[in-house]
Amino acid sequence: MTRRDTSAKRGGKRTAQKAEHMGKRGMLVALAFIFSYIEALIPIPMPAPGMKLGLANLVTIVGLYTVGLKDTCIITLIRILLAGFTFGNAFSMWYSFSGAVLSLGIMIGLKAVKWFSPMGVSAAGGVGHNIGQLLAAAVVVENAGVLYYLPILMAGGVIAGGAIGLLGGMVIRRTERLFRL
Repeated sequence: MTRRDTSAKRGGKRTAQKAEHMGKRGMLVALAFIFSYIEALIPIPMPAPGMKLGLANLVTIVGLYTVGLKDTCIITLIRILLAGFTFGNAFSMWYSFSGAVLSLGIMIGLKAVKWFSPMGVSAAGGVGHNIGQLLAAAVVVENAGVLYYLPILMAGGVIAGGAIGLLGGMVIRRTERLFRL
């Protein structure tokens, strides 16, 4: 086998790994988009305006533990854009993005210190998401009165985020070997 043949084999393997990498990330984007769609279809009565379960955040928590920080941030951004253009508007994208930035920052920090399980990381992320959205709303409407909803949104963030994190932990344990390259 010549040097050129060996190089071609490595190149082919590298191309296959890149294709597998992109396919797995594409699957996560699709799942997040589907979860966003399901959430948009099922109006669940909530005690505060704009409050949701955050089903798409299941992909975010799983992504943090399986595909890494960079890919999770990209997946989250793509999901926000797709869901915003499909089911929302510029304001919903702005609120989602604001919540996602704070939420991801908190989750990345908590995951890095390794004190919390995915459930704890996700619960804190849920609270961070709600705080980020409320701060964005206060800026958009130019009224701090929206912060009145903070206690109920924090409680909702802990409950929904904890539930998503519990489910996410189960998914992580069952799929983490599939995401290793």
